[in-house]
Amino acid sequence: MTPEDALRALADGFDGEVIRPEDAGYESSRRVWNQLIDRKPAAIACCRTRNDAVTALTVARDTGLELAVRGGGHSFPGFSTTEGGLVLDLGPMKQIVVDVERRTANVGPGVRWGELTAATAQHGLAPVGGHVADVGVAGLTLGGGNGWFARVFGLACDNLVAADVLTASGKIVRASADENQDLYWGLRGGGGNLGIVLEFTLRLHPVDRLLGGMVLHRLEDAADVLRFLAEYGQSAPDEVNVAPAILAGPPAPFVPQELHGKPVLALAMCYVGPLADGERELAPVRGFGRPFADLVEPTTFEILQHIFDPQGRPTPYHMRSHLGGAITEELIATMIEHGGGLSSPDNGVLLLPMGGAVARVAADATAFRHRETSYCMEIGAAWSADDENPRRHIEWADRLWAETRSWAIGVEVNHLADEGSEGVRRAYGDNYQRLAQIKRTWDPDNLFRLNQNVPPASADDPGPQVA
Repeated sequence: MTPEDALRALADGFDGEVIRPEDAGYESSRRVWNQLIDRKPAAIACCRTRNDAVTALTVARDTGLELAVRGGGHSFPGFSTTEGGLVLDLGPMKQIVVDVERRTANVGPGVRWGELTAATAQHGLAPVGGHVADVGVAGLTLGGGNGWFARVFGLACDNLVAADVLTASGKIVRASADENQDLYWGLRGGGGNLGIVLEFTLRLHPVDRLLGGMVLHRLEDAADVLRFLAEYGQSAPDEVNVAPAILAGPPAPFVPQELHGKPVLALAMCYVGPLADGERELAPVRGFGRPFADLVEPTTFEILQHIFDPQGRPTPYHMRSHLGGAITEELIATMIEHGGGLSSPDNGVLLLPMGGAVARVAADATAFRHRETSYCMEIGAAWSADDENPRRHIEWADRLWAETRSWAIGVEVNHLADEGSEGVRRAYGDNYQRLAQIKRTWDPDNLFRLNQNVPPASADDPGPQVA
C-alpha cells in the first residue's frame, strides 16, 4: 500500500479525525505554537483513543512517513509537525483522573498544565509543572520540566510515577520503578526519544494558598538587585523560588508610563508554605532597593501559573538557553547589556532557579543530567508575524547566548533550539550513552527521530559499565 492509499484508509475505524490538505480544517490544524514554523504534513491524525494512536503509528512505520508526535505543540524548533509526513496529534486525549488518597493524577497526553492545575485544585492538590499554563504536560515532563515548585518538589520528571507507553513496535507497555525500569529511567528527561506516552501517572502535592507575584525595578537598579539576589539565593529555603527577568514593562497601571515598553527587572517569586512564613522569608528580597511595584500577595497556584501567559501566546519565537551556576558579576553585566537593548518588546531573558529538591536527585538517577546547576537561563526572542526584519531578533538572542556560554554547565533538552547533535550531547552529558543504549532496545530503527534526537547505540557498543 502506498503512503497515499494508507492515509486514505487511516480514517476507516478511526475514532478521531484524519485531516488532509484538502480538508477545511487543515490550515488551522497544521499550525503550531511557534509561528516561525510553517510545515505542511501529508495528514494530521487527531487521536481520541489509544487505538487511534496505535493505528496512526502503524501507518507511519509501515509507509516510512516521517512521524511527528504532538502533545501541547510547544516545541521551540517545531518538532510537533513535519513537512510531508504524518502528525500524530494527541491533543484530544485530555482525560484527568485524580486519586486524592494516593495524591496522584492519571493524565492524558493532550492535557495542558493549566487544565491539570484547575482539576487538581478542586482537591487541594497541585501538580509539578512549568511556568506557563498553556504548555503541554507531555513534552515538559518528558524533557525535565523546571517550574514554580522545582526547588521544593523537584522537576516535573521527578514526579512521574508511571507511564503507559506506545512503543515503536506498536505495543503499549507500562514503565515505572517496578516495570521496565530502563524505559522509566529514560522517560524522565529523555524527551520523546523512546515512545509515545499515552497516560502519565503524576505525583500531586498538597498546596493551599501561597504567597506569589512580582516585584519590579528600574533597569538602572538591576545590577544591585541581582547582586543581592545572588547572595540571598544561596541561603534561601527550598520553599522560596525567585526568578529574575529582564523584559519590557507592560502598559499596566502599576508601571510608570515612561517605562511602558522599556526594559525593566522583574522578580517573579513565590513561597510554598504557610503565608506567615512566606511573608518573613520573602521580606528581604521584596524590601531590597527601590522597587516601583510590589505585586506579591496571597494567591493560589492555579492563579500564579497564569502570570507568564502574555509570554506564552502564539508568536514567531526563537529560544536559546543554558543551565549554569551561581549568579556572577560577569553574568550580571552581560544580562543588563543585552537586556537593555531588547530588539522587541516581546523579548526577555530569565533566570529560573534550580537547586533544592532538584539537586538532591543523583545525576545518574534519571536521564536528566545537570542536577548541580543553580539557574536555567531562558533567552526568548519573539516578534510580530509581520515584522519586516525578523533576523535581528534571532541575532539578539544568539549574541546573548554566545556571550554567556562560559557561565553555562549544560542545557535542558526542553529549551534547546535546533542545535543538532552537539546540543543534545550537551544536554545529556555522561548520561547520553546509557540513553542511546535504551533507545536501541525500544526504538532500534529510530522511528521517533523528530525530536532532540538520540540515535540508537550501535550493536557493538557495550554501553556504560556498572561497577
